[in-house]
Amino acid sequence: MVELDALSWVLLGLGALVVGLSKTALPGGGTLAVVLFAMALPARESTAALLVLLLVGDLFAVWMYRRTVDWAILRRLIWPVLLGVAVGTVFLGLASDGAVRRVIGAILLGLLLLTLLRRRGQSKAHAPATGEASGPAKPGRIAGYGYGWLGGFTTMVANAGGPVMSMYMLAMRLEVKTFLGTAAYFFFVVNLVKVPFQVGLGLLDWDTLRIVGVLVPLVVLAAFIGRWVAERISQTLFERLVLVLTAIGAVNLLL
Repeated sequence: MVELDALSWVLLGLGALVVGLSKTALPGGGTLAVVLFAMALPARESTAALLVLLLVGDLFAVWMYRRTVDWAILRRLIWPVLLGVAVGTVFLGLASDGAVRRVIGAILLGLLLLTLLRRRGQSKAHAPATGEASGPAKPGRIAGYGYGWLGGFTTMVANAGGPVMSMYMLAMRLEVKTFLGTAAYFFFVVNLVKVPFQVGLGLLDWDTLRIVGVLVPLVVLAAFIGRWVAERISQTLFERLVLVLTAIGAVNLLL
């Protein structure tokens, strides 16, 4: 097994807890796990270790939210996501660790800014005579393809597709449990697709699996805590947390 010091194990443990919570309660928070794992392991190798834990979290999320899924959104995203994964594989094989982090951070900040401006502008534009703002219009099919491509690309190169897809599903104005159920199925399939690519790049090996095996119980524990939180969180607080967590993760990747 790769030798890790106490601080590295603490960082990995915290990252595993974040994975479980992000899968069942706080989408977008997974980017914090990306940062924590990259601090404990080489950035490229950390993507493989994190991928296995994400799959564990995906399994619990799929089971918990199996009845609240928007299948139309998932069908729309299939092909652009696969294209993004393919492009991301090539980029991951050529780019340095620093380039990977900076590219993903810049993409996330750009999407966050676009989302905030869009929600603000369209709310004003569609405000009825009573002065109450209506919700912004949902993104169209072309926008969905763009989000799907970026989601596939970012999830392949840094396991950071969560915030990208969170921005899309937030724009689609999904209710909390539908949001979580749709995201659960989406990332379970996407993360499964990524496994052979990670193996082919030589990043997923037995040493990585041994490290991951120690962390799996923390993901499971956090997943059940996240389900408890999701049952009690309001729609407004949920959306604000998604935006804040995306911003924090993007800034951390850039720095």
